[in-house]
Amino acid sequence: MIFLKTDEEIELLRISNQIVARTLAEIAKVIAPGVSTATLDKIAEEFIRDNGAVPGFLGYGGFPKSICTSVNEQVVHGIPSDEVILQEGDIISVDCGAYINGFHGDSAYTFEVGEVTPEVKELLQITKESLYLGIEQAVEGRRLGDVGYAIQSHCEAHGYSVVREMIGHGVGRNLHESPEVPNYGRRGNGTMLKSGMTIAIEPMINLGKRQLVFEKDGWTTRTIDRKPSAHFEHSVAVRKGKADILSTFEYIEEVLKKK
Repeated sequence: MIFLKTDEEIELLRISNQIVARTLAEIAKVIAPGVSTATLDKIAEEFIRDNGAVPGFLGYGGFPKSICTSVNEQVVHGIPSDEVILQEGDIISVDCGAYINGFHGDSAYTFEVGEVTPEVKELLQITKESLYLGIEQAVEGRRLGDVGYAIQSHCEAHGYSVVREMIGHGVGRNLHESPEVPNYGRRGNGTMLKSGMTIAIEPMINLGKRQLVFEKDGWTTRTIDRKPSAHFEHSVAVRKGKADILSTFEYIEEVLKKK
């Protein structure tokens, strides 16, 4: 069942998502070669709790940490660890959730660690562009196929592949709600979008083949050919005329400009 949100509920969702956005900015401050992903997780949990929220991912379905940290060929759901130390030239997707006032925030950003290759830098740029192209379609009267097509067509035009097994989702009182939000599709197909729907749009785009495999931990997914993968996510409210982005990358980008 798809739950349409009132304006008041959407504002509560915005609060949750702004905490997530600011948490990701705190993480951005410390991402560097030599830093462990466990350190990032500790920073995230402390910041979320200091702001009156609880980590939305911690314990969800048994997930053991507060954020997902997926490095290089890892696509999503990487588990933070003291053993995973960031290296010069890595990329890391950090997916974060926060729960407060009865609603979940959910957003993700893929960071560069030091200097990355031009090939990888372009992958990140095109993936981020595809997110905003998908968001442009998240308006009343369009369909989820329009969102997926916008993402897929942009990325495939640049020679990248779109992950099929992992997709976006509705977000609200539950971290994952209906509808499912694929990053691929056909225009004019899929669920009709209505004002008040709140969805997390999250392109996961690979430099090489689109297929994934699960690591032994049962959570982490990686590309089958071990080529890099990028991941960006916003939580969005469907509106008439223009989507309302509830999360933001502005805090992250302010930090990155200063580094």
